[in-house]
Amino acid sequence: MFTFDPIGSVARLWQMTSPSLDAFSLAPYAELLEQQVITEYRPGLILKDFQTFLDFLQDTEVSVSNVNQLLQAKFFPELNQRLSYPIDVRLTRPVQKSYPYINGLYLLLRLLGLTRLTHNRRKLILGIDPVVLETWQQLNDTERYFALLETWLLRADEDVIGERDGGALSQSLYKLALFWSKVPDEGMTFPTYQNQTHINFIPGLHNLALLHLFGLLDVQTGETAPKQAWRVVSIQKLPLGEALIPLATHTFMEKLTDWQESDEVDAAPTLNYGELHNHLVPFFPEWQTIWQLPGEGFQDGLYIFKVSLAKTWRRIAIPAHLVLDELATAILEAYQFDFDHLYEFSYRDRTGRSSTAAHPACEDPPFTSDMKVGDLSLIPGSRMTFWYDFGDDWKFKVELVDIQGPDSEQQEPKILESQGKSPQQYDWYEE
Repeated sequence: MFTFDPIGSVARLWQMTSPSLDAFSLAPYAELLEQQVITEYRPGLILKDFQTFLDFLQDTEVSVSNVNQLLQAKFFPELNQRLSYPIDVRLTRPVQKSYPYINGLYLLLRLLGLTRLTHNRRKLILGIDPVVLETWQQLNDTERYFALLETWLLRADEDVIGERDGGALSQSLYKLALFWSKVPDEGMTFPTYQNQTHINFIPGLHNLALLHLFGLLDVQTGETAPKQAWRVVSIQKLPLGEALIPLATHTFMEKLTDWQESDEVDAAPTLNYGELHNHLVPFFPEWQTIWQLPGEGFQDGLYIFKVSLAKTWRRIAIPAHLVLDELATAILEAYQFDFDHLYEFSYRDRTGRSSTAAHPACEDPPFTSDMKVGDLSLIPGSRMTFWYDFGDDWKFKVELVDIQGPDSEQQEPKILESQGKSPQQYDWYEE
């Protein structure tokens, strides 16, 4: 099974594929890039199919699973047929990853921040965030293409689609760079379904589908047999991919080298939107606006949380500038628990990434003493789990109900409502 080792593996990969950072140049691809026009249909169909997915979410009430927030199976057939490359899936119980184009587009939609989750009749509904959509619609085709490309190559966390072999640190890029270095100039062929098994893991079928949609790789498919999914017959690298995949790897390696030479031992290197801009804007002058998720970063206001434990709940208001330690204290006080144990908040942020913040006495950052409530990138309807006392395992459900304006005079946490008697913290305790 593929295991992701971002620091060591990517460094070794670069040493295998390029002698030094200084050796990389876009000069051999200058004419290709200068002549490349980006539209809904060129260089691939990524913009067309991305819009198709957006339209589907606007036309249909799409429910998702509670744990991984993936599409429910009943939506696959219709969405699959709407896309440019529908797949004949002949599995008894297909899941989202059985449809690589859907899986890849879903990854981009979530990470770009265009979707939001709401609760409707006990269902978790995946819809479009109207504020983010308005910002997206203001971009031209070139800006949209590169916003999607950077989301995928530089910022993809495959935990969003249920992949557990890594996390942030350009997991997709590592797989893609390793895969790209192994594909010969003449391409690859897969005479049988079993021959294609290894590409299920590196680069992963959703990444293969995205390579196709971005116009970086040509994919030829064949007839699907019973109990099989996507049948890939051959793949062939395209010139645009020969330029952009090494460029993204080069950009990541520059950041990694700077990080390794710094004193930041606790923070992994991160790549932001616009990292590829200086390299590519001479060839694509239409790329004027770099994508930025509206509302990303600290969001001020008074946060109203509904905290539930079994059949009891408390409604707590806390200002955005207070740290999570103070939210933890407010929860424990609301339930009359003591403060003698460690704890952790876990949640999926608005882009679908799994995140945690732990008690300052725990080993791994980020810590609740450093993270403010307004830093969480949550929207109303977002849910967290507050795990208190790792021995007795008290797990509180924490739902963000509302964010009121930053003009509130409240400076400390406040319990607004209570329902139900607090459980006994220690069942052996006698009054």
